[in-house]
Amino acid sequence: MQDLFLDILGSTATKREARSYLSRFRPLKSGIQQQMNPPPTNKHVGVNLGNLILPLRAVDESPVFTQVVPGNRFFDQAIESLHVALVKIRAPQSIDDAILQGVGHTLSQLTCLGLNSVVVIDCEDGEKRNALDSCRLALEQGDRVVTAIDLYRGRGARRLDSVIGLSQAQGQNLSSNKPRGRLQITHQDLILAPLRRGVIPVIVPIGFTHETHALIPVAADDVVLSLAQEFVGFQTQDVHEEDFHKATEKVKSLQKQISLDRIILLDSLGGIPSRDTVHGFHVFINLEQEYRDIRDDLRQLTEGDRDLTKVSSLLETLPNQSKSIDSGSVFGSNGSSTSPIDQNHNELLTGSNGYNRAKTHLRNLNLLKLTLAILPASSSAIIITPQEAANSGRSSVRSSQHLGVGTRRQKNPLIHNLLTDKPVVSSSLPSCRTQKNMTNILHPVSIPSPATFVKRGIPISIIPDPNIHPWTRPTFSPSIQLSDPRIDLPRLVHLIEDSFNRKLDEDHYLSRINNRVAGVIIAGEYEGGALLTWEIPPGSPSSPPVPYLDKFAVLKRSQGAGGVADIVFKAMVRDCFPEGVCWRSRQDNPVNKWYFERAAGTRKIPGTNWTMFWTTEGVEKGGSTFLDYERVCKSVVPSWADKKAVAD
Repeated sequence: MQDLFLDILGSTATKREARSYLSRFRPLKSGIQQQMNPPPTNKHVGVNLGNLILPLRAVDESPVFTQVVPGNRFFDQAIESLHVALVKIRAPQSIDDAILQGVGHTLSQLTCLGLNSVVVIDCEDGEKRNALDSCRLALEQGDRVVTAIDLYRGRGARRLDSVIGLSQAQGQNLSSNKPRGRLQITHQDLILAPLRRGVIPVIVPIGFTHETHALIPVAADDVVLSLAQEFVGFQTQDVHEEDFHKATEKVKSLQKQISLDRIILLDSLGGIPSRDTVHGFHVFINLEQEYRDIRDDLRQLTEGDRDLTKVSSLLETLPNQSKSIDSGSVFGSNGSSTSPIDQNHNELLTGSNGYNRAKTHLRNLNLLKLTLAILPASSSAIIITPQEAANSGRSSVRSSQHLGVGTRRQKNPLIHNLLTDKPVVSSSLPSCRTQKNMTNILHPVSIPSPATFVKRGIPISIIPDPNIHPWTRPTFSPSIQLSDPRIDLPRLVHLIEDSFNRKLDEDHYLSRINNRVAGVIIAGEYEGGALLTWEIPPGSPSSPPVPYLDKFAVLKRSQGAGGVADIVFKAMVRDCFPEGVCWRSRQDNPVNKWYFERAAGTRKIPGTNWTMFWTTEGVEKGGSTFLDYERVCKSVVPSWADKKAVAD
């Protein structure tokens, strides 16, 4: 239990995040009874995390995007749902015992913290095996995982190999030793009963036919998807087989009992590769916004593969989730388990066995796309190496280097993710701050890949679309007006007023910016957004217009959670103004800590209450750009209805 507390203390959870976690998850009872200050303790749980986290000033001050000072209220509603994570371990036969035991330790810790894991074994590693050998290997590795979990305190684990049903009519694809057609979870109670007792079910990818009970290896990805469908009620029982009303009530009852919160993929290849980051991996993927681009990037290296084309065709039909998946033809063999973090993007995907690596990454991405599409928007996924998942707070300078930190205890990304529902590193941070050096003279060994955090997310609307109309300096007229039919002006005004907690003088604001608008970024249903303008530096009419972030807003309910601010900021600096942008903020604005981490430079403007920020490289050296930025940030007239210009 001491290691568990150290992991929690070493996390970057803030008070807000700790309270959010405590309001949703109820840890299992431990032998040590803790004194609890609200929220009240459920009789089935007993680990108190509140007092462990509240005194930590440095942890509490970890910056989040919020325009208002956070309150101190606990959310104390009772939560009865069983919180579940689906965990797939790829190629456990290539993982040594020490790492596997570390993974078992972490899964036991997650159970103590209220997240109950269901583990699916995936033994595919690119080797061709007959059906008998595949079954033997799966059973053997299932037992290894059970043993690894049983080594630590808790209720342990139990291997299940009789919960996947196949009908004889579905047949078998002899070339791949896998069945065709949708899998069925036939004995739900065999999974739920141990979960409710704190036991971790370990499921091997072996199905049996209803008619002959013959054992047939199946694709682990199909098992994960079938389990997800089962937990949300899609596979409880076909409606035509019983009264529709009763079937509906069964689904509602199941959804109240089970909350599938996480999909965890343990893969030695690590996170999804990216060409746009120094460390070479996506830290966070907003599927609604980024899936197609990432898929196409990976598909370039798997072009001509019919299996992956079938998956992509299936994904195009979403949100129709009831379609079955051909496990024999859709999900092929996995690739190399070599950690690729010490290679650049091209070598990572096109080197030795690179084609299979790309297929594996694409398969992981597609699996998460399918599963998250049928889960609540609050559910999330993470792809992580077994080495990182096995980390239990051991002090290590080397493995912290990709975070740019060498003096803190290692964070366990899975425990951090449970507490915060965020990646360890913010996706909107500049690359130079997420990783300083990928290698070390004293430790030339490859560093484990950073994790990729994935959510179904929210769509991003950028007006005008920079891919069609790049946001370049205007010559005669502005790019758009706020009267553009693509912009819902009343909702945009509400977003600004809710975020800043101030009433906007709409007429004054529109008259000031309407001939200067560079573009607007909108997240989801106006949950967040940014309004950017072209500003002429006062006293320098011949100077080029300055790209200026006039308003950056996130609804109060979305501040500090959900990644809305990160998504908007990332779109601004990556898609709209990759060469740089400037903005200003009141010196006492709580969000400034968040801005400081993302800006290339800052300056307190003399004689004002403003702090100036910019993302443009080289501005800090002085020169005309710096002076233009300062003139603009000094001169913009606030447009608040309360006329409190002095406070600004």
